[in-house]
Amino acid sequence: MKKPSKPSKLKEEHLYYLDDLRESGVTNMYGATPFLQEDFEDLNIKESRDILLYWMKTFSDRHNIGEKK
Repeated sequence: MKKPSKPSKLKEEHLYYLDDLRESGVTNMYGATPFLQEDFEDLNIKESRDILLYWMKTFSDRHNIGEKK
């Protein structure tokens, strides 16, 4: 599977933030875009969605989940 390209505004802190948000159970991660926008005011809705999508697509690889073939 091709690795998704990183969004231009992506910072490591965004990924850690989303990991923490997931762990908190405050929201279903499909609804995390507004949380990103609220806590990172420099992100617009498209940038927030792009970062969330990247986080979702790379979650398993970043957390070593599943077997690699």
